[in-house]
Amino acid sequence: MNKPLDPITLPAAADSAVSQWPDVDSLYRRFDALVKQPIRPLKREALNKVMGYFDERCQGSRRLAEEAKKFIPGGVQHNLAFNHPFALAIAQAKGAHLTDVDGNRYIDFLQAGGPTLLGSSHPAIREQVNRVLDDCGPVTGLLHEYEVKLAQLVCEVMPGVDMVRLLGSGTEAVMAAVRLARAYTRKKWVIKIGGAYHGWSDQLVYGMRLPGTGRMEAVGIPRGATANTQESPPNNLDALRRRLQINRLRGGTAAIMVEPFGPESGTRPVHPDFNRQLRKLCDEFDTLLIFDEVVTGFRAGLGGAQGYFNVMPDITVLGKCLTGGYPMAGAIGGRRDVMQLLAGGIGTSARRAFVGGTLSANPLSCVAGYYALIEARKLNAPALAGRAGDRMRKGLDEIINRRGLPYVAYNMGSIVHLQTSGVLLLDTSNPLKLLRARNEAKSRKHMMEEMGAAYTAHGLITLAGSRIYTSLADTDDVIDDALERFDAVFQLV
Repeated sequence: MNKPLDPITLPAAADSAVSQWPDVDSLYRRFDALVKQPIRPLKREALNKVMGYFDERCQGSRRLAEEAKKFIPGGVQHNLAFNHPFALAIAQAKGAHLTDVDGNRYIDFLQAGGPTLLGSSHPAIREQVNRVLDDCGPVTGLLHEYEVKLAQLVCEVMPGVDMVRLLGSGTEAVMAAVRLARAYTRKKWVIKIGGAYHGWSDQLVYGMRLPGTGRMEAVGIPRGATANTQESPPNNLDALRRRLQINRLRGGTAAIMVEPFGPESGTRPVHPDFNRQLRKLCDEFDTLLIFDEVVTGFRAGLGGAQGYFNVMPDITVLGKCLTGGYPMAGAIGGRRDVMQLLAGGIGTSARRAFVGGTLSANPLSCVAGYYALIEARKLNAPALAGRAGDRMRKGLDEIINRRGLPYVAYNMGSIVHLQTSGVLLLDTSNPLKLLRARNEAKSRKHMMEEMGAAYTAHGLITLAGSRIYTSLADTDDVIDDALERFDAVFQLV
């Protein structure tokens, strides 16, 4: 059995983008109850009406989706763009809303996968980006003032970051963080918390989405690429300690990598003291702690999850929110002595971790990132987006309870989870349960897609039908409108 976790004091509601950490033990009991009973999908006649929406109202999107399949594998360039029964083609993204090519308007809770904390196409950022494009252009290949300004601002707001290296994406940043950790420690093993998503690089496509699944999704990846990647279950400190002890006999662990809210942006939330205990374990075993803050960076507050939990990682991975929705959003930051191993050019140490990227830190992404953070700080965007998430979760709870549904809604500020099928909550803790999870996953995943389609037909865009990102643009009126639409969908179950 795990030892009880030490008490921890989290920021007061008024000071935090996350007003209250959920009761983790209660949530896991509800998760267990959800996946132990048959799924509760839409009624078949209701689903037919939902599909009729796409037939009647989305003909332009359908034509583009069919054309896309001729030239794009699967018809989409990114998994977030998939929408059952086909991808919607968006003509306008503004504030809290999206409009498709057929003129249909939706409340946008996808928020491009989370980066648009201020809402889509915020005018203050757009104005500054246009100015730099007119004056300089999108890329120079040399140093630009906003490259320095953005790095300085990130170091200022994130307590565990002394220096920053800007990159092109969250996946690139994860790759760099792992390489840097191995270079600094001269150790090879990397442990991730099982079920987390850290991008699609060869070494991290391991134990994705469902803990304990190892190489299940590592198609096309040689075994050698993941030979030094390991996973440990979320919230199980004893199992992690045992793995660290074994690794110490085999040369030691370079890093533990974690999504600090829990795997899949908190889909499996961690106990509030979990990250502090990880820090202690890393110190004990001379291992670096990597926080993947691609989602939590700035959504959990400008100081990220590290500021919220008051736990300082050695390396921080950033993405998404870093540039407010503009491209080339990625970076690693961390302790000065660790980060210096990335130094290039004049003053390069004899030993360094090689990391590149021709378009990294271009003027366009840097000016966008700088003003996205300036506006977020000025407008208190993380806290206000978090309040919108609280309102959404409370409203969803009321609907779920009133309709007697087994669904589970919970949030960490502006990251709201709505579990209806439980596909990402299946128990994979032993081989027999893993086999059952694999057998059930297809039907539960399809139910999640159908729920997502129903949300869309009712004017709501979510992430895969199970995650909702709120933003500064989500006023009380927007949230209340959305709740009425969710209620209309749940009436069809």
